[in-house]
Amino acid sequence: MNTSTVIRGSSRHHNARISETSITEGSIWKALLAFFFPILFGTVFQQLYNTVDAIVVGRFVGKEALAAVGGGSGVYVNLLVGFFVGLTSGAGVIISQFYGAKNMRDISRAVHTSLALSICGGIVLSVLGIIFSKPMMVVTKTPADILQDSLLYLRIYFYGMVPLFVYNMGSSILRAVGDSRRPLYILIAGCITNIIFDLLFVAVFKWGVAGAAWATIGSEAESAIIVLVLLRRTRESYRFEWKKLSFTGHILREIIRIGFPAGVQSILYTISNLIIQASINAFGTDTVAAWAAYGKIDAVFWMMISALGISVTTFSGQNYGAHKYDRVKKGMWESLGISILLTLVFSVLFWFFGKPVFLLFTTDATVINQGMEMLKFLVPFWITYISIEILSGTIRGAGSSFIPMMITVFGVCVLRIIWIFTAGTIWPKVTTILASYPITWTVSSILFWIYYASGRWLKKTEITK
Repeated sequence: MNTSTVIRGSSRHHNARISETSITEGSIWKALLAFFFPILFGTVFQQLYNTVDAIVVGRFVGKEALAAVGGGSGVYVNLLVGFFVGLTSGAGVIISQFYGAKNMRDISRAVHTSLALSICGGIVLSVLGIIFSKPMMVVTKTPADILQDSLLYLRIYFYGMVPLFVYNMGSSILRAVGDSRRPLYILIAGCITNIIFDLLFVAVFKWGVAGAAWATIGSEAESAIIVLVLLRRTRESYRFEWKKLSFTGHILREIIRIGFPAGVQSILYTISNLIIQASINAFGTDTVAAWAAYGKIDAVFWMMISALGISVTTFSGQNYGAHKYDRVKKGMWESLGISILLTLVFSVLFWFFGKPVFLLFTTDATVINQGMEMLKFLVPFWITYISIEILSGTIRGAGSSFIPMMITVFGVCVLRIIWIFTAGTIWPKVTTILASYPITWTVSSILFWIYYASGRWLKKTEITK
């Protein structure tokens, strides 16, 4: 099933609706920002789940609990969950294509196949996550004083895979049919619930890291229930019915075909981060806690640039489909300009006001000092990363996905692993480990610019109507 076969059959009414939300005309930067802010707000509230856990356990339990919740355990969660989320990203594409073609029967099949996949995938990930928690914590050299807390947090957290995946899949379905507001509202409600449960379970009931894990599961369950209720109550073609929950073979294959490369890339990316985490763990609990706290600051930058990358992908895709190739290129440059401006602003803010942010997570002076050293080492290099998101987003929007994946895998993942096992062994310092980030960001950016300048990604082909 290709794009040309999926879009066939769109009605005049649907085409009118598309033109109303088109980003192929008018101001480029306004169109980009119109996509950017809703995506950013959603990403911010998603990140708040883990950030609230870290703040509450860091302040009410201690630095050991902070390290247990935000150290190697967090990277391990990303390894398993990231693959499934990448794999199922194909579902949103399939559903949006069927929706655009007004193919009511296959919209329903795709919705029920996607939700069946999220339930089955959640069960599988729960089992795998619990089984491999201890081996993974041992492999990543988790310090002995936080090993048991890390295992406790992970084993409870993985009980919540089904509601987590159901919520993500349900939100993807809503966005695919043009509803971007309600997924954001559900996220906000879940975040508020998570904060309440965190304070109740950790600060009041004194459940420690277990309380943080149960709080996350509770908020995820709430989000899953709300999204299922919304899908059940709609009268549209994407209505969910329990009796129709099943797999449709050709749709499942398409979901996997589109999403598998993203899943593989996520795994390789996370493996490189696991190796870095293992190297950080070797320096002790204070360093692990500092790295965990810095990770929350770094996440602010990552969310911002990632949201802009998603925006430029959408912008590039629509304008490429409209054969406005010059506008695709202009969109890349304006996106790059916006990202440079935002990066400079946030770099300056965190450089001068980073310490108060660290105080949100811990009052331990050693942890704060180490965290500030990490921040001042890495923040000046953030600007070397932005080309990866902007260029890859532009290129993927034009239909070229394999080369961007290969550049990211080699330039970020493979090169990072090589650096850790060579330079990290010769110069066993925290700064040596951290240097793997700017080095791999710079190399990957150069590779993307070479590929972008070649023009091979912009194949000016006609789409069959």
